[in-house]
Parts: sequence; structure tokens; C-alpha cells
Amino acid sequence: MEDKTSQFKIILGSSSITRRTILAEMGYEFTLMSADIDEKAIRKEKPEELVMALAEAKADAILQRLPIGDYVKEAEPTLLITSDQVVVYEGVIREKPANEDEAREFLKGYSGGHAATVGSVLVTNLKTGFRKGEWDRVEIYFNQIPDEIIEKLIEEGDALHVAGGLLIENPSVQPYVKQVVGTIDGVMGLPKALTDKLIKEAL
Repeated sequence: MEDKTSQFKIILGSSSITRRTILAEMGYEFTLMSADIDEKAIRKEKPEELVMALAEAKADAILQRLPIGDYVKEAEPTLLITSDQVVVYEGVIREKPANEDEAREFLKGYSGGHAATVGSVLVTNLKTGFRKGEWDRVEIYFNQIPDEIIEKLIEEGDALHVAGGLLIENPSVQPYVKQVVGTIDGVMGLPKALTDKLIKEAL
């Protein structure tokens, strides 16, 4: 696969394995940094505003740890990509479940119902200071999810580490996903088309 990053460098400001996988699938080489911010300290009413504010806070936290003067002098620009995601269910914002009981409650709610993911992508050019972000929304409709599948997901533990406990890419869940209006990469936390568009605009 061609490396698209011969004219610039990328830092992915995320510890998410799925975001790492998606960005690599897109043909980019990158280094990793995680922001380690207190996400609960940032509150917004609207999910779109929340995910944008969190992506900006992550970028700001990483920028404080980087020698910005060095990036300004370099011939090749370096782009920092940060993002965030929440799930919206019946108008309520859901982040990562606090415990197994909350994960169970979340998953039971999706059964026969529908949820949406709202995710942000923010690209900051460390050489020029240019910064632009946008958000992406995907609607997901579910058939009835049997209790034993919900228990299996909780036992495996992955549901505790993702926004809203939502794992539509999990093979156990896939048969119960009725319809996805939007892209799977958007659900997984890094919409490819939007990320590509913002990278091009930031250069």
C-alpha cells in the first residue's frame, strides 16, 4: 500500500486501537500520543458540541507536551489528529459505561431499538497553527438482542471500554444489527472520508 504521508507527518492523539487500525487502513503512517485528560470535567448539552470540545481539549493537552517551535521550523508539516465519540440514546448522551450493570442497561435498551454515534475529528497543523474539526453522526437500528448475547458481551469486557457500550463490529452483535445509516468506520470512531477531507484542508 502506498504511504500517503511522504509530504507530511501525522500524530494520532488517541489510545484507541480501532482508530489506529482505521488510520493505518487509510494508508497513513503515524506516531501515537494519548491526551490523558479528565473527560468528565468537560460538559456540553449537545452531543455534537461535547465531542468537538473533547477533541479540542485532547489536542490542547498534547500540544502542551510538544516542542512547537521545532515543528514550525521543519520543512514538512506535522498534523495532529484528535477525536472523540459519544452514543446518543433517546436524546441522552452516553459515554463509556461506569460498570457492568450500566453496560447491561445500555445494551438492553438497544435491543429492538435504535441509537446514534456522534463522533468528532479535529486536525491541527503544528507548523502553521491551522485547526479544523467537524462531526459525523451515524444512526444504528437493532433487532431484538437475546439476553445471553448481552451477557456474553459483558463477560468479554469490551462493552465497558467503548462509548455507550456499543460494539456493532463484534461478530456476536452483527446478526442483530438491522440497519446502519452512515459508515461503519464512523461508528468505530474515525470516519475515513471526513478524516481525509480535514487532512487535505489542513495542509
